[in-house]
Amino acid sequence: MLRKMLRAGALAGSLMLATSAFAEDTSWVDRSNKIAYSVLESQAKFAPEFSSQTGVTGFDEEIFDLGENLSQRQIAAAQKNIDMLEALLAKETDPRVAQDLQIMIQSQKDNIEATQINYDRVMPYGNLNGLIFAGFRGQLDKQVPMERRKAALVRLKKYTGETRGYEPFVELAKQRLTERMDVKDLIKPYRGEVEKDLEDAPKMIAGLEHVFKESGLKGYEKSLKKLQKQLTDYNEWVRVTILPNTRESSMLPRELYELQLKNYGVDASPEQLMVLGQVAFMDIRNEMKALAPLVAKEKGLKSSDYRDVINELKKDQVHGDALMARYQSVMQELDRIIAREKLATLPNEPARVRMATDAETAQQPAAHLDVPRLIGNTGEYPEFIVPKIGQNEDGSWPTSDYAFPAGMWTLSAHEARPGHEMQFTTMLRGGVSTARALFAFNSANVEGWALYAESIAKPYMPLDGQLMSLQARLLRAARVWLDPAINLGLVTPAEAKRVLMEDVVEDDLNAQTEIDRYTFRSPAQATAYYFGYTKLQALRAETELSLRDKFSAQAYHDFILAQGLLPPAVLHKSVMDDFVAPKLKATAAN
Repeated sequence: MLRKMLRAGALAGSLMLATSAFAEDTSWVDRSNKIAYSVLESQAKFAPEFSSQTGVTGFDEEIFDLGENLSQRQIAAAQKNIDMLEALLAKETDPRVAQDLQIMIQSQKDNIEATQINYDRVMPYGNLNGLIFAGFRGQLDKQVPMERRKAALVRLKKYTGETRGYEPFVELAKQRLTERMDVKDLIKPYRGEVEKDLEDAPKMIAGLEHVFKESGLKGYEKSLKKLQKQLTDYNEWVRVTILPNTRESSMLPRELYELQLKNYGVDASPEQLMVLGQVAFMDIRNEMKALAPLVAKEKGLKSSDYRDVINELKKDQVHGDALMARYQSVMQELDRIIAREKLATLPNEPARVRMATDAETAQQPAAHLDVPRLIGNTGEYPEFIVPKIGQNEDGSWPTSDYAFPAGMWTLSAHEARPGHEMQFTTMLRGGVSTARALFAFNSANVEGWALYAESIAKPYMPLDGQLMSLQARLLRAARVWLDPAINLGLVTPAEAKRVLMEDVVEDDLNAQTEIDRYTFRSPAQATAYYFGYTKLQALRAETELSLRDKFSAQAYHDFILAQGLLPPAVLHKSVMDDFVAPKLKATAAN
């Protein structure tokens, strides 16, 4: 998925969207998509593994570009795209295509800004093991046709340097790192990040063997062993060469942190976010204090303090084969709620859930939605992924925040329906343009919807599910406050973890995963959930108050989902112009 995208609101005021008004005319989508595909092709040569996963064809055998002057070549390619897109925009008469062109132009400008700043300020360290594992895992997924999977055998030999004209990939990575190590004032990698990468590396390397073994391919064994040996040696090189040259503090310079916020779709300052998060934290916690006694009474618990009630709920653990069956049951009940309460129109296909492997969990330790290619999709479906929960050495099961029934309600509403899975299935099956599915992608418009989805499902959950839904919202409010506070040096990671464990009632593993997220996995990204949610709640309030008894939640949510991943300000204009205005006009005419 493309994550370096549009700043929320950058296009506000100058764009129009008329999906509902032109519902019968879809030829503009095909025209927009052809333009978008040419931009995607120009970017694919730099990261062909992930471009192939989005559906760009012709790159299945290629590997990441780590050649010389990479940043300069990426910037030149993006500028060429901007020139082409602006020339097309100057002649475009269809407002929908014009909007898509502006979305693509802005995405290329944002890519140039991010690439230049990172080149000027940051040493180019990356998690090579995770990068290669993620590429092969996507390529060898069971939903990928076998003909495309076979290309992994070619790609594998290019990684190892066995193919003529290719150096071993790990050697190129060393070259790119060493040539920038002595550049003055470049920000060094955070020590905690490098240590975590080295800790997880054996799982990633073993995970490569698992995905190849499950792929149905033959003849990969010798080259895979070579790649695994190269990665193992590379990790030792990182331990000896890079680890001693790291920074102890995870804090980012303000310029880089604000760039991260922008790329995730958050157009607020760190200080504004902290105020938003702290006020929300207090309000949500008060709601939990009021609801917890009702849950305690229903469950026969001694204490009514929300922390004690949540800890008691977490003791009810489901493991083994019963865990996925329980998630399926909760997801089916959520479907019934969505249909009964007319919250949205359900997709024709069921939502799916599975447990991650060890390597997948190391790569992404939180629950998430695994999204298939959005271009050229022939029926591949999104999957809700639950992190791996393995038995202890004595055969017992650990206590996990992903394994208790009360917590499954809001997690399923977020990752499945009416959250991410419904959002992406609608795009996959509904003909949303590529610009709105990929180039407009950012965390504020994606995660904001999923948190909003939790909120509309919450009133119909059982009481304990409602309490855990509030707990999940409390976590998102804590993120808006703690993520910038850590990165501005106002709160230590240790103090933030204490808040997460004591006040938010996260377990040690999840609390540490959160801290890793704020400090090195994706600084600023976690703020996008609650920020995007507030934008959607404000839009819902404005829409409902304008339409009053003419408001239909189902029609409204179907309209929102049909827009793709528009930034909040652009989505606001779309709703006002093409959902609210026609209904008000019809009412006035009657």
